[in-house]
Amino acid sequence: MSGTPLNGSNSANAQVLSTEIRSQTTTTSVSVPSDASDLHKRGFTNCFLPVATGSLPSEIVSRGDHPVPRLGITAQGNPVSTNKFYANLFLGTQGQGVWTHPYSVIWSKGTGNVQSWGMAVSHIDASQRAYGPQNNAVPGSPVQYFINPVGIQSLILSAIELNSAAVLTTNSLQAFSVNAVLSPQSGSTSSITFPLVQGMGFVTGIYKNLMPAIQSSVFFRTLTQVGSPRHGVYKYQAMLEDGKSWLIYAIPSNNVLPQLRLVSNTQIQGVRDWSGFIQVAKNPSGVAGEAFYDQSAGVYPVSGAITGYVNSNVGTYQISWTKAGLVTLPLLMYALPHHMQSFQTTQGQTSMQLQTTTKGMATAVIGDSWSFIEQNLPTDIGFAPWTPRTRSRFVVSSAASTLIKQVASSEINQDFNAQTNLDSMYFSGKALAKFATLIYTIHDLLREPDLAAQGLKELQGAFARFVTNRQIYPLVYDTKWNGVVSVGSYLSGNSGQDFGNTYYNDHHFHYGYFIYTAAVIAYLNPKWLALNKSWVNTLVRDAANPSQQDPLFPFSRMFDWYHGHSFAKGLFESADSKDEESSSEDAFCSYAIKMWGHVIGDTSTEARGNLMLAIQARTLSNYFLMQSNNVNQPANFIGNKATGILFENKIDHTTYFGMNAEYIQGIHMLPLSPSSAYTRPASFILEEWNTYFNHTSPYPASNIQGGWKGILYGNLACIDPRTAWQFFSQQGFYGSWLDGGASRTWYLAFAAALGGA
Repeated sequence: MSGTPLNGSNSANAQVLSTEIRSQTTTTSVSVPSDASDLHKRGFTNCFLPVATGSLPSEIVSRGDHPVPRLGITAQGNPVSTNKFYANLFLGTQGQGVWTHPYSVIWSKGTGNVQSWGMAVSHIDASQRAYGPQNNAVPGSPVQYFINPVGIQSLILSAIELNSAAVLTTNSLQAFSVNAVLSPQSGSTSSITFPLVQGMGFVTGIYKNLMPAIQSSVFFRTLTQVGSPRHGVYKYQAMLEDGKSWLIYAIPSNNVLPQLRLVSNTQIQGVRDWSGFIQVAKNPSGVAGEAFYDQSAGVYPVSGAITGYVNSNVGTYQISWTKAGLVTLPLLMYALPHHMQSFQTTQGQTSMQLQTTTKGMATAVIGDSWSFIEQNLPTDIGFAPWTPRTRSRFVVSSAASTLIKQVASSEINQDFNAQTNLDSMYFSGKALAKFATLIYTIHDLLREPDLAAQGLKELQGAFARFVTNRQIYPLVYDTKWNGVVSVGSYLSGNSGQDFGNTYYNDHHFHYGYFIYTAAVIAYLNPKWLALNKSWVNTLVRDAANPSQQDPLFPFSRMFDWYHGHSFAKGLFESADSKDEESSSEDAFCSYAIKMWGHVIGDTSTEARGNLMLAIQARTLSNYFLMQSNNVNQPANFIGNKATGILFENKIDHTTYFGMNAEYIQGIHMLPLSPSSAYTRPASFILEEWNTYFNHTSPYPASNIQGGWKGILYGNLACIDPRTAWQFFSQQGFYGSWLDGGASRTWYLAFAAALGGA
């Protein structure tokens, strides 16, 4: 039976709505002046100019047989990113969740009480978390992990026509958004399109000639149609059996009333052949919450964009959204805690908050763009030892210099090729960066140019192996997923080869070391750039392409500009979605990009690296490096100090390679770089040291063995350079206390320059 046509004034209004939904889309401009030439004259540097857009170095060949299929992805003009929040939609079973924060969605695929084939919507409160065992050895006995339940289908946006023949496709895959499309069967002209955008205030389903079914595996207690916030928008209040209140808004586009009615405790049903869109939102704030949602009911975001500028040591960036529906209305979006700290204005901020899974409380903000400011960019950080207190230090005492030169003379004679020609881009990169830092130290801090020249020649030769693609596992350009990957998994058949590089895991970790090494070489030998700049820029483009103008790589593969940090997981389906283990290597990649931009004279790349570091300094303190006053992570978890592995749906105080305390804390320390003390506050380092590693703590650093021992004391140099110097300068120092990415020379020079000797 067909739906009832609208009549009278409502009919006229619905006709207007229909036109707006189909044809009106608007992008709200940001607050920074739009004249780029004027900005340049005033000293502003655009952070998002292309690194390059041309062809790749000839040594990197292309292949199109990547083992992971592009499941359900509709062809599009721009490259598809591999590491964004929506990857579960096109990986594996297509049956794992997507976290937009504060909501998550998942294709139900016949699961749950309702056995629905629609898109389930979930929001998890803090009271629903599950916690792991306590570590009673650590003060406060923090729990090992917390996890948010999956599979709670609070609401499901579905249709009567969806069943086991349904198919899920995606289109318009961009940095902040994706369209997920459910169709009754392949080739159907009917569908529900879900524009999934990070931070969206409503989950929106755009129906095309289907009979809406809004379902719940939690069970409906009541459904009440209430007064409309505006003509053509039909509003309902749904109370679930868990006591949670949801709002439902239905906006027709085909002159047909939605006529939503509760037909059972698991299903709300509409009319056949209905077109329009339905929006749902959880309301935690009663009447006030309804008023906030009512302001924006009928409009929804479809994509996001970012712009950013730097002037001196001040950076500003803006996230703006393209919107559809009733486009004269403002958007309601949810901001994370680090957003709230750096907004340029409080305009649009509300008192309504929803819990996120791993990022604290999200706050509803009404407006079509957000503008942020970072006022302490690390513009003065270079290659030399640096802390916020000392700034850059280029001198070591004569007494310290004698020992450091002795150590450096030995380390510079190590076998560069043996340590760098490995079957791993990660470990090869670490070794190259170790030697680069060693040579810089000899040249600039010890002022021994001849000894530095000896090492530089060796380093350039070792690096050339990778530029000419003669390493054990060469790089190829993957035309299916648009990226530069190791051939390791192609040859071995092991998706975990080199930590999953072929599958786009960890590219910012791996390539960050190469980019940093190249920056040091170019600093010491500018002529080297002529034959190597294009290859290094290729790595920058793969991991951190800043521009949609680049036809070969997706925008910002690793760094997530909504979350303010990177996600390391690539083309692997995951029940807890994307994750990041090493926050310090994430920041090191940004530092490497900054320094590469500096030495090659690319002011946009340098500015972007500075801005990323500033944002990471904020997000790491909010989410990863937990001081005792942290309010974003659970109180019974922050005693762990470092998160371990942060997923979108859980945090686990562990690593992928072991449970030792020095592993879990140390993976957030390495490598020691001039930017370490910028992203790891002194107060945090002190708390962490006293919790785990001082002589009265449960895991004294003096008792730790292997390379992690050096990592711990190197980190200590940021706040206690004297103790660090005493450790690294001791007679009988064991080389086994250094990991493959660190030199004793650098540790000694770092501690000495900061006042340790």
